Amino acid sequence: MQRLIALSLCLFSSVCLASCPTWNAARAQQEIISLQLQLQHWDDAYHRRGLALVDDEIYDQSRARLHDWQRCFPSTLAAPEPLAGAGGPVPHPVMQTGLVKLADEQAVADWIARREDLWIQPKVDGVAVTLVYRDGLLQQAISRGDGRSGQDWTANARRLPAIPSLLPEPSEVILQGELYWRLEQHVQATLGGAGARAKVAGAMAGRPLTAEAAQQIGLFVWDWPNGPEAMTVRLERLAAMGFTHSQRFSLPLAGLEQARHWRVQWYRQPLPFASDGVVLRQGRRPPAERWQAEPHWAAAWKYPLRTAVTEVRAVDFRIGRTGRITPLLRLTPVSLDDRQIRTLSLGSLERWRTLDVRPGDQVAVALAGHSIPQLDSVIWRSAERAAVEAPDPSQFHAHSCWQPRPGCEQQFIARLVWLSGKQGLHLPGTGAGSWQALLDAGLLPDLLAWLELDAAALQQAPGIGKVRAAKLAASFALARQRPLTQWLKALGLPGGISLAPETSWDVLAARTVSQWQGEPGIGPARADQLHAFFRTAELQALRHRLRAVGISGF
Repeated sequence: MQRLIALSLCLFSSVCLASCPTWNAARAQQEIISLQLQLQHWDDAYHRRGLALVDDEIYDQSRARLHDWQRCFPSTLAAPEPLAGAGGPVPHPVMQTGLVKLADEQAVADWIARREDLWIQPKVDGVAVTLVYRDGLLQQAISRGDGRSGQDWTANARRLPAIPSLLPEPSEVILQGELYWRLEQHVQATLGGAGARAKVAGAMAGRPLTAEAAQQIGLFVWDWPNGPEAMTVRLERLAAMGFTHSQRFSLPLAGLEQARHWRVQWYRQPLPFASDGVVLRQGRRPPAERWQAEPHWAAAWKYPLRTAVTEVRAVDFRIGRTGRITPLLRLTPVSLDDRQIRTLSLGSLERWRTLDVRPGDQVAVALAGHSIPQLDSVIWRSAERAAVEAPDPSQFHAHSCWQPRPGCEQQFIARLVWLSGKQGLHLPGTGAGSWQALLDAGLLPDLLAWLELDAAALQQAPGIGKVRAAKLAASFALARQRPLTQWLKALGLPGGISLAPETSWDVLAARTVSQWQGEPGIGPARADQLHAFFRTAELQALRHRLRAVGISGF
């Protein structure tokens, strides 16, 4: 139950490529090799040093992506097996099998329909181990390695209270299970993996194992290869040996509805360990000597993705009303928690420069608070780095782009959206689409040109018919009735100040910085902003126009 060779080959996967990249052979070879090297780096860290550099679901999606690219470009060099070189000096007495991952409910239903005597278990998120007892005594503990051989973990295993040194079974007992990090009331849906698997892997691979770490490591036995044939008998005897989790968390499975129930239950309710899905098992399986890497008698149904890997298609830059530049990643659409995510904000130009995300890069996307998409990490970078030209931040600030000059269209539209929105003049029926249509029609040479437009003039804009033009004209007329305080907010007056209704522009413009700072809640920085606002040359011109059309207070 670690990283496995047996992926579902993307036959049903939502993370597979919808189409092949439009690369020539040289570019394809370059990108595929780059991804192979990244996967080899993760494999080596995980299987040799016990370090999980990325979550399982990121690893699985990345390996599925490699499979897709190799399908698209079959002439490229084949990738080495994920576990190549991961074996150790100690052979497993029985192969540690992998698990085919069932991608969706239909795949699960199909799997169940072809089998009987089924059981379901949580897929415990830890590190796999084989335990060998002879004459009741613990003889060996072997790490999973490549499934055929692994590292000798016997010395550290003897320090674990969760692994009994003596069993009440005189014959040879071979157990396969998961070493997990003990967690209190762990809810996977909200807490994720919590780094639990990496803690176990690091502790077992280290020397020596501390007493504190040993107390934190538990054991979930998922199978007894040379045990009784019947599942019920195996579970009863495992419980008698002290492995009570095996019986508690192995439940009979009647069909898809029950599988769905327990998958949701174990995902959203507290468990004593991290888990990343459920395992479906046949009670009866072949003799241990016939076990193989991809068993037909067991499969995994993973939990919904918490993190999805997708490709950056383009990097755009949104310029807001105050001149703030926000980088936006346009992504190959990916689904998380039943939401399709196409764009992602990086928050600031500085963060984008630090991350250096470019088209073709593969990124991990997560939902913050289960609702807001955010960049989790850059998984790997395109071998061929595309050039991206960012706006010059020195050209955009609180007092730039009062007119739609070349390069200023975004900030200018953002000013109009703010001006007409609820925080400004609250003009119904206006929005970014309306303003863009008027700008494209050449009807907005400046921020207040719309005040002079009647219904007939508005109809000149493509997409604005007679009815819509009449509604816009009526909405624009409301602006002449709005008071000074509302107009000042619409024009971008810095917040944090309460103005009396009878206040006039001249009174406010005459205030010094110290007078502004004397207002309740106004500090030095805000006082400077307020003082500068009334001295902005563009606003001076707008003030005269507003006074000319009769807006009160100007």
